[in-house]
Amino acid sequence: MIEVPHKDISSEALQGLLEDFVTRQGYDTTDVERGLDDWVQQVSQQLVQGQLSIVFDPVTESVTILTRQEYKSRLQEAGF
Repeated sequence: MIEVPHKDISSEALQGLLEDFVTRQGYDTTDVERGLDDWVQQVSQQLVQGQLSIVFDPVTESVTILTRQEYKSRLQEAGF
């Protein structure tokens, strides 16, 4: 797994990744007070603060967002 700095991703790709993460994680995007844009903004802030990481998996050729703990755990499982 390779960590990808959020600054290295185009704004359009980052927006799509954040929206995908929010909808897959089960956030209630139908809530009138907290819609998709609000959740995406919150996740984006967590990414900037270093609480989340964007990770590329060369085996599956996929990109996902993980918590720092999840990322560290997966690295340990892989022997790094």
